[in-house]
Amino acid sequence: MSIQESNSVTHSANDGKGILITQIAMQQLSQLCQQQGKDKILRVGVRSGGCSGMSYTMDFVSSLDTTQEDELYEYSAPNGHSFKVVCDPKSLLYIYGMQLDFSTDLIGGGFNFTNPNATQTCGCGSSFSV
Repeated sequence: MSIQESNSVTHSANDGKGILITQIAMQQLSQLCQQQGKDKILRVGVRSGGCSGMSYTMDFVSSLDTTQEDELYEYSAPNGHSFKVVCDPKSLLYIYGMQLDFSTDLIGGGFNFTNPNATQTCGCGSSFSV
């Protein structure tokens, strides 16, 4: 399998829902989650701001910092490690169906978001409008 084919493989949460995560992003997230420790989960969301009106957020939070309204997704990485991603319902309206990718490029590298709900995105790829 070529690198391009490997990167185009996407993973959804174990329940078939949640955001889509490419193979390379799964590897990166798996490593980051292991470094954070067992009581941390990845919170993904949106907030007002950025060049296009809304910007993406990603941060590790304590598993105790979730609410009943939050959507919790569990992902199983190819290396056997599993991790959890949480998203508040308001943010989920804007990012449902989004694909999370990771680039190792020196310029513009890092996590990249491809959002089918966005009508406009900025050049840096971290903000959008709907």
